[in-house]
Amino acid sequence: MRNEGRVQPLSTDDLAQSAVVARAQDGDEAAFSVLYRAVQPGLHAYLRGLLGEGAEDIAAAVWREIARELPRFRGDGPGFRGWTASIARRHARGHLRRRGAPPRPAGTSTPPDLTHHLPSEAVLSAPAAQALVARLPRAQAEAVLLRHVVRLDEPAVARVMGRPVLVVRVLARRGLRSLARLLDTTEGTHDVARTPGEPR
Repeated sequence: MRNEGRVQPLSTDDLAQSAVVARAQDGDEAAFSVLYRAVQPGLHAYLRGLLGEGAEDIAAAVWREIARELPRFRGDGPGFRGWTASIARRHARGHLRRRGAPPRPAGTSTPPDLTHHLPSEAVLSAPAAQALVARLPRAQAEAVLLRHVVRLDEPAVARVMGRPVLVVRVLARRGLRSLARLLDTTEGTHDVARTPGEPR
């Protein structure tokens, strides 16, 4: 199904990943390893954001399902990222329901590239970014992680979260603005870079 409105052109990386997805679907184990290395870091950061500790076990279950269902996947490289994120979210929520705990604020294990969306990115450390994202409201944090860590576009984030695109856009923008405000209210950038923060 085609998305209505402006169509984003595929990048070279997207085209390469689409070809790798097709090879992995044909049983190419090396291609599946390439997909794993490309997607796992962002997916793991997202799961850590939702679950905190224990994300590794859920990530393993997610990849078992991905491997099992991959022959039935229909889509391109970017679609593969969204599909894996949807599987991860479903597993995470099932895990939270089983243990009777609400989702924790997302933000642990955020890769350093998130800092490119924040002021003073030259001196802000990855742990500092993790601590700041952990302080966002859950929906904002999840939108920021899916958009800027898993690297999904807005329609894909909307599908994963089950929310309208406009709502996702607002959540992600509010999340980034909140991060900027948190930076402004912190006592000095060097202190921010040294403080990992406490998970919630």
